[in-house]
Amino acid sequence: MTTTNAAEAVSRDQDGDVQDNTDPAARPTRRTFSTEEKLALLAAYEACDPGKKGEFARREGIYSSQLTEWRRARDAGTLAARDSNSSRRDRREFDKLEQRNKRLEASSVRSRACSLRARSAWT
Repeated sequence: MTTTNAAEAVSRDQDGDVQDNTDPAARPTRRTFSTEEKLALLAAYEACDPGKKGEFARREGIYSSQLTEWRRARDAGTLAARDSNSSRRDRREFDKLEQRNKRLEASSVRSRACSLRARSAWT
């Protein structure tokens, strides 16, 4: 279920009085859950009686497919690793910087070797 961040639109009736309305064109935002929230929701869902699990999911606004995915990730031990896009972005950035560092170190080694050869040629 998606919650909206609909902005309030202001409309006026014929007398000029302001009426509060919700802007229908506002873009919805996607809900995100932290690892702790996912684990807490899973624990609460699993603690429900079999006939009340659907009611719990509707009340919390989550789909059974989300719960299934979270349960599989938890059981595999990868729930924290799949937590957010920002951690994936951070990992990609780290990998890029690590590759750049390796290239610079290799270049530095080549430069030092060339400079040593040049010095020995002058002496």
